[in-house]
Parts: sequence; C-alpha cells; structure tokens
Amino acid sequence: MELFTVSIFIVGLVTFTLVWMPLVSKKTGVSYPLFYFLGGILLYSFFPAVLPDPLPQDNEMAALRLTELIVIISLMGAGIRIDRVFSFRTWRLPLRLVFIAMPLCIAIAAALGYFILDFNLAAAVLLGAVLAPTDPVLATDVQVGPPNGQIESEHKFTLTSEAGINDGMAFPFTWLAITIALISAGDETSFLHWFSFHVIYQIVAGIVLGYLFGKGVGYLVFDVSKRYKFLKALDGFLAIALTFLVYGLTELLHGYGFVAVFVAAITLRHYEKEHEFHTTLHSFTDQIEKLFVAVLMILFGGAVARGLLEHLTWPLALFAIGFLLVIRPVLAYMSLMGTDIQKKEKLGISFFGIRGMGSLFYLAFAFGETEFESEESLWSVVAFTIALSITVHGLAATPTMSYLRRKLPKPKA
Repeated sequence: MELFTVSIFIVGLVTFTLVWMPLVSKKTGVSYPLFYFLGGILLYSFFPAVLPDPLPQDNEMAALRLTELIVIISLMGAGIRIDRVFSFRTWRLPLRLVFIAMPLCIAIAAALGYFILDFNLAAAVLLGAVLAPTDPVLATDVQVGPPNGQIESEHKFTLTSEAGINDGMAFPFTWLAITIALISAGDETSFLHWFSFHVIYQIVAGIVLGYLFGKGVGYLVFDVSKRYKFLKALDGFLAIALTFLVYGLTELLHGYGFVAVFVAAITLRHYEKEHEFHTTLHSFTDQIEKLFVAVLMILFGGAVARGLLEHLTWPLALFAIGFLLVIRPVLAYMSLMGTDIQKKEKLGISFFGIRGMGSLFYLAFAFGETEFESEESLWSVVAFTIALSITVHGLAATPTMSYLRRKLPKPKA
C-alpha cells in the first residue's frame, strides 16, 4: 500500500474528527490531544507496516521542522489571545515563573541528571533545558480564550503568558548544553561567546524584530487600511503569514525566532485592541494549530508504540515522574510566594507545567548541532515525560479549571 496515500487518508481522518473533538472533550472532561496520542498508539500497534516511520531518531530533520512549525504557530495563537498589556507589574506572575522557577528547574534537573542518572555534564544540562519550558502547544485547555472575550482569570493568563515567554527563554540553556558538548569535543568556542551571542544578542534581536514587525503589520492592517479600503485585511491567513515572516527574518539574522513571534503577536494584538479582526486571526491560527497537534500526537503515540521508550530505565522514569509532579510544582509555587493570589490559584498554576512539542524540538535541535552522549536515553526520558504530561494534565485540566472557576472570585474587568 502506498505510504503517501495512507498518510493522506490519516490526515483526512484526523481533520474530519477535529470537527467534533471540542464537544467530545467537553463531554468527557479529557483534553483532545490525549485522544489522538492514544489513537496513535493503537494505530501503530495494529498497522505498523503501512504507516510512516514515526521515530524522531530515524527522522531527525522531519521531527525538528514539524515541531518547530507547531511551536511558532502556537506562540502566535497564544499572543493573539492575551488581552493584558505588558508591564512588569501586570505580568509579574509569568515573569517569576520564567526567571525564577524555570532556571531552578533546569539546575535541579541537570544536577540529578549528572549525579544520579550518570549523564555527562552536556547531556545533563540538555536534559534540564529541554524539559524546562511549559508547552504552548498542549496547554490550550488551561489557557485564556479568544481575544476580546470574557475577563480571564489570573491563572489562565499566567499559564498562557508563561508558555509564550519560556519557549524562547529555554533556547540559551539549550545552547549552553551544546556549548559544553562542543568544548568537550575540542571545538573552538567559549562560554563568553555563549553569553554574549546566545544570551544577549539573540534574545534582544528577537524582542526588537518581533516588536517592529508587530507594529509594522498593525499600522498596515489598522491604519493604512482605513485610508485605502482595498488594503483592508479580511483573512485570518495574515496571522500565519506574519508568523513565517517574523520567524524567518529573525532566524536569518540569528535572533531567537520563538521570542520574535510571541512579541510580534502581543504587539499586533494591542495595536488596536478592540478590533474584531483579532478574532479572525485567532480563529484561523486555532484551526491550523489543532490540525498540527492532532497529527503530531498520532505520530508521537506511534513513536511510543514503536519503541521510543525502549531505553527508559526505572531511574529515568522516576526522574520524569518527580520532575513533572514534584520539582516543577514545588519550584513554581515557591516562585509565586509573596504574591497576592489565592493558594488554590498558586497550586493550579504550579501543577500545570505541561511538557510537549517544544521539548522534542529542543532535543532534535541540539542533536542536529553536535553529538551528545546518551542520546537514546535522552529521547526516552523526554518522551516519557511528555507522555506522562499528556495523560496526567489531559485528565486533570478540565476538572481543575472548572473547580477554580467555581471556587475563586470572579475576575474583575
């Protein structure tokens, strides 16, 4: 049976089922990625011979590009949904998670990887870096709704903005692991170069280019179109065009494209905040994102069924469970201490440190830059952590958000 024909059929089937999936998720209280993940396991368990190879180790470039695409589309969607204007005061909670909890998570995961799991230093730092970011792709059930909707709760805003920020902020730590590996292999690089280029320049370039693109597109869409009606934007496809433009140019100029896309989305979102066109942009990106998520979840489930966890040991499994259910929640909760939100809300924010496609992207990216020891073990432990997150958070998201909605005071406008 022709592989391309089978692949087209699966994509068509996935797209068809997405029409009813929001209703199924609402009725069951289960996040929709979990259904496709389990579906992928079943498909590849019964029909492995007629399906494309899903293992990322065998298709590193495909794994890298597909996860890269879904992350940047999700970042654009997350930015468009956020109604709150950026300031250090109003964004204090996600900034605490990103600049306090995330580095501590990386440090502890790296220490455990080095001293307990017997990874070398580069692999241990990479383990911490790829598991650090909260995923914007699989976290939609705990994030804010469409733009200009009802006033959103603090916990949903925090989880949305954290996912948007830290998927870019994890890049310097991934490059730190790559730098350590390169130095160990005798390559001519240094920690000074890492800090000046991969930390300072690439972050600043991402922020500046994202802001300029967001402002420029906002001016074209909302100001110029008022004077020249034929330039009026009607199609949500603009969101994808902006995503690719800002990401592509930023990467060509060696900035962090993830940072640029999120900043561009936030900037465009607040250029003319109440305009109904933002709803059109959100609707289009949301549909594209759902399709990508469903297909990638089937492939990920297939990879698990085909042996992605083959090198998972009990120490690695216990580390993943501890990281997801203890280390992230505890450190996130500690980073939120001293803020004025209620304990229930802090617990909810701390628990939903969802791991997903961003982790697979960073792992594939690092392996494409240089060789690491224990690559198979890293694939297995990261995949197990993601699978655990899809399952635990997928089952817990809807009931937890419903509980918080009932128990917490109504957010003020």
